[in-house]
Amino acid sequence: MRAMTYDQYGDPSTLQLTERPTPRVAPGAVLIRVERASVNPVDWKAMAGGLDPLMDAVFPVVPGWDVAGVVEAVGPDTPEFRPGDRVAAYGRKDVLQGGTYAELVALPATSVSAIPDGVGFDVAAALPLVGLTALRSLEALELTAEDTLLLHAASGGVGHLAAQLAREVGATVIGTASPHNHEALRALGVTPVAHGEGLVERVREVAPDGVSAVADFVGGVREETLALLAEGGRHVSIADPSVEESGGRWLWVRPDGARLAGLLEKVDRGVLDVQIDRTFPLAEAGAALEASRDGAARGKLLIDPTS
Repeated sequence: MRAMTYDQYGDPSTLQLTERPTPRVAPGAVLIRVERASVNPVDWKAMAGGLDPLMDAVFPVVPGWDVAGVVEAVGPDTPEFRPGDRVAAYGRKDVLQGGTYAELVALPATSVSAIPDGVGFDVAAALPLVGLTALRSLEALELTAEDTLLLHAASGGVGHLAAQLAREVGATVIGTASPHNHEALRALGVTPVAHGEGLVERVREVAPDGVSAVADFVGGVREETLALLAEGGRHVSIADPSVEESGGRWLWVRPDGARLAGLLEKVDRGVLDVQIDRTFPLAEAGAALEASRDGAARGKLLIDPTS
């Protein structure tokens, strides 16, 4: 099968289009023919060695954790799926090795969800990591309709989904973003504020008593978070482990096919909208990673192994 691989840590320019063996399909696993993979910042961070203190890398590494495609084969004792099923998954494994920037990927069935008929491969591939991260953040905060939630980086991949999920439960949402993204946040029912110097004062203008919950999707904002939290407030971060020193939670999203199924159903019902920027052919995955690293994309970047 064709796959993009790297033989050592480095930047996206070291990715190469190679031929790799078809992955074996273990008991309780499915082999997926990839229609779309999606790019996440963790892909290029891992490629640069950023996860080396946490995860082993078995070179050559195929990057990528998000996938949507069609079940090619199932392993023994995998009654949940059969060949031909349309599926999606957040496919993080315990090591960096067999990722989704490839024509085929094998994943545990517990990570995989069926795609509803009304959801296309593009959206299904763009959703898993960011959607599950947003969902787990709000679950950790135990968010309710009585809460006022501050989202740091509310217009980003995780943030725009967390905003929609928070509004669905009835919470009041304030979101930080660059001014050119404020109108998009207003369309989601979010009160936008500019990030950067003076953030605390700007948030206090719309929430004089502070906020009851904060989700940090960017890092480097712990002091602002603590300055704005009302007494008894809760906060989580996916980017700053130091929040645990001040009563917060540092989160890593987990593969979870059941929760992903719920998110896909929300997309199918029109409750959740996933923003997509553009699609790259497999051979140009390095350019997709560069575009992600540059931070200029407005929505998720996808990779098409069929082209």
